[in-house]
Amino acid sequence: MVNEIKKTEDKVISTLGDIKQTVTGFTNMFEDMKGNITDEMLKRGDAIQRREEKLEQPSIAFYAHHLKDLALDTTNEILIFEKTITNEGTGYDTSTGLFTAPVGGLYQFVVHTCAYKGKYSYLGLVMEGNVIAADANYGDTNYGCNTFGAIVRVKSGEKVWVKSTSSGSVHQLHQNTHRMNTFSGVLVNY
Repeated sequence: MVNEIKKTEDKVISTLGDIKQTVTGFTNMFEDMKGNITDEMLKRGDAIQRREEKLEQPSIAFYAHHLKDLALDTTNEILIFEKTITNEGTGYDTSTGLFTAPVGGLYQFVVHTCAYKGKYSYLGLVMEGNVIAADANYGDTNYGCNTFGAIVRVKSGEKVWVKSTSSGSVHQLHQNTHRMNTFSGVLVNY
């Protein structure tokens, strides 16, 4: 009988060992699954955060036209485009001709102007006092129109404008219903 008890005890110990291995296997498999799920949740959380940040990007854009003064008789005179079609973020001021960045970021600015027939225009796109793009134009037998611009990083509160870089009696712009002088800008990346 002692032998039978010993055999039963060995079987019980062996079965308990098998159960322990099975439980350990399940535990390891569960830990692996838990790690994979955690990694996947972290990745998805990061993706959601990036989407939320993109949705939070402010909408900053302006499109101004119609020059207050077409004569370019003063060097460094700021061109004042007195009408806006778009002014998201209210960065462009129609009374001063200055765009003040409501938020910092990468901006694209475009200037389109037309020189009067037989006249010149020398203009600069200016950021915080520094010319960052320039244009020279001559209205030969007709009214010549040109476009120029720049993509620049602008800090919050910095100003961008258009100015005459040369002046005189032979410098003048032209505008009518077919030729608009425009100044525009848009926040490309926040």
